[in-house]
Amino acid sequence: MIVVKIGGAAGISHDALCADAAALIARGLRLVLVHGGSDATTTLARQLAHEPQFITSPSGHTSRRTDPRTLEIFQMACRGIVNQSLVLALVRQGVRAVGISGVDASLWRGTRKAAIRAIVDGRTRLIRDDYSGTVDHVDPTLINTLLDAGFTPVISPPALSEAREPINVDADRAAARTAAALDAENLLLLSNIPGLLRAFPDESSLIQSVPIERLDEAESLAQGRMKNKVLAAREALLAGVRRVVIGDARADTPISRAFEGAGTVFA
Repeated sequence: MIVVKIGGAAGISHDALCADAAALIARGLRLVLVHGGSDATTTLARQLAHEPQFITSPSGHTSRRTDPRTLEIFQMACRGIVNQSLVLALVRQGVRAVGISGVDASLWRGTRKAAIRAIVDGRTRLIRDDYSGTVDHVDPTLINTLLDAGFTPVISPPALSEAREPINVDADRAAARTAAALDAENLLLLSNIPGLLRAFPDESSLIQSVPIERLDEAESLAQGRMKNKVLAAREALLAGVRRVVIGDARADTPISRAFEGAGTVFA
């Protein structure tokens, strides 16, 4: 069982990634794919004349400002554009792929944040009309049913809040929760960089391994969206996932390479 989170940044080839996934599935591995939709959401928002906004928390975590209109666009981009692109790429490779979202069968359930602290013009502000949150619980029933029937699930945000409304959630951390719920031994977080860098953006400064006792150091080195990936690695390991790899989705065989340990290995 391998849970693979596919980054939503620009420059990632779905065709190459899905060809690699098909080869692994043909070898008998069980794959569950989780994806984000950052670049697709930004592109669609600008096409719809709704300029995207991003906020940074006092601890340095960056996230999308999700007002009601952005939430609508986010769902269109993730569930419509990115999910269908991945499913079609897998089907062309002979994989029996099924696209689902975190709201289907209450797969991902979470808590909408009542208020978000953000640094604006050097000062901390509270934002109260944001539709984002965190995944607190994963019900693996639907995923296991699909896997047992020979299908490969492709999961997109959003999640379902306690008020039964969709919320934007970080796909890396949702993938970590999903891997733990499935008792997966491996979680692969693929993005458009080779892994955690000691001196971002210098790709030659790749950190190849992070033991669990040095997670605090890794979090202090991470910048921007990488902070969320390191946090996801922490949450997955503490929940029982044996190994997490942050790898490069731009490689010809990105899943295989990450599975073999190319990138930053957390264990």
